[in-house]
Amino acid sequence: MRSYAAVDLGASSGRVMVGRVGPDTLELTEAHRFPNRPVRVPEGLRWDVLALYAGVLDGLRAAGCLAGGRLDSVGIDSWAVDYGLLDTRGALMGNPAHYRDTRTEGVAQKVWATVPAAELYAATGLQYAPFNTLYQMTADREAGRLAHAERLLLIPDLLTYWLTGEQGTELTNASTTQLVDPRTRTWAHGLAARLGIDLGLFAPLRQPGDPAGTLRPEVLAETGLSGPVPVTAVGSHDTASAVAAVPATGERFAYICTGTWSLAGLELDAPVLTEESRAANFTNELGLDGTVRYLRNIMGLWLLQECVREWGDPDLGSLLQAAAEAPALRSVVDAQDTAFLAPGRMPERIAEACRASGQPVPGTPAEITRCVLDSLALAHRRAIEDAQRLADRPVDVVHVVGGGTRNALLCRLTADACGLPVVAGPTEAAALGNVLVQARAHGLAGDRAGLRRLIAGTQPLARYEPRGDAGRWREAAARLAAR
Repeated sequence: MRSYAAVDLGASSGRVMVGRVGPDTLELTEAHRFPNRPVRVPEGLRWDVLALYAGVLDGLRAAGCLAGGRLDSVGIDSWAVDYGLLDTRGALMGNPAHYRDTRTEGVAQKVWATVPAAELYAATGLQYAPFNTLYQMTADREAGRLAHAERLLLIPDLLTYWLTGEQGTELTNASTTQLVDPRTRTWAHGLAARLGIDLGLFAPLRQPGDPAGTLRPEVLAETGLSGPVPVTAVGSHDTASAVAAVPATGERFAYICTGTWSLAGLELDAPVLTEESRAANFTNELGLDGTVRYLRNIMGLWLLQECVREWGDPDLGSLLQAAAEAPALRSVVDAQDTAFLAPGRMPERIAEACRASGQPVPGTPAEITRCVLDSLALAHRRAIEDAQRLADRPVDVVHVVGGGTRNALLCRLTADACGLPVVAGPTEAAALGNVLVQARAHGLAGDRAGLRRLIAGTQPLARYEPRGDAGRWREAAARLAAR
């Protein structure tokens, strides 16, 4: 048994987990959890990255206590696309911008004037999202912010640098920048040159499992850990780590990584770069062992999180129970609509969307919650159906992993909507995938299928069979598509 610390940073919270791994054993214990609160300052919405780093250090100290003062490795995963800029001294030039910041408004259209959207997709396979790294870098270049930068580090790479003093760019996260060719799994140099993007700002690429340095002496002193403690590159995009922890027993599966976002799709051996795929807004992000995460981004539980915040954080269990008793499919909204991207007034905006489409307007928290969950289930259905068609890959089961597995109503509705069994779990999929990549790099786990067998054999899973109301879901899906 060896002990690995997984630093897993989400859009609303961070956690440090300790994984203990043996030949037939996988145990995960939470060492420390801390909030991730963005801050709105005069120049825009920013991540409080220093508070995140403090949380990581506190977490490593707690992890060391759980592991008897000795960790065999540390790995970091986080959300994608955002970055920090370093100057010539290696110092951070300012708090990283949040992907919900408004500085990229209208930037995509400027990029497309040089490289049309269809050509951009054929080169990178990345879906359109207004916050893609390419658009953020273009906005920063136009504002002069890149002129004084020596290095650009994506969020997990930035924290790794602070822990170790070594710089790198992990591949699964780099693939979300819209600057990587998913066929060659390297930088798209020609594309970057046409767009005036200096790829020299990025540190050399790392693969999941590569060594990423060792904890600096100052970090060891602050955390009380016994050195040396290696840091291992994992699937540093949290979705890559979560997909690595999908407990699938075959290849005919779809996955939905649930949390603030829902990432719904398939694991493929090659990207799908067709114009039809671009029109459907599917992305080709890179995963472990040469795989491609072919998926669609859906707004996810962000919709409900924002509603709950507006309502003063009521008891979620009671709210979900009331939602389960509310009328099904009475009103639904498009969970992919970017109109729901910004924070604030979410219940009113959902009600306004229902009113504008001629549907009954949900008025109570239970009705709005049911509208959100029905809408998410419909979005999951559409993504899974589209992925199967576009990739010519039928599936027999949907694996739901991540924080949304705690929401039994959402899992059941997803099974009903998709007409497929849903296997829910593990909840801490990203942390488990993070731990297992570290364990494999250090010789304690097998191939990707072996990792998944270990997950399936050690983690609690729940299965939801679809109920016989497929016609109502087809009707609701058609009604939504017609708007």
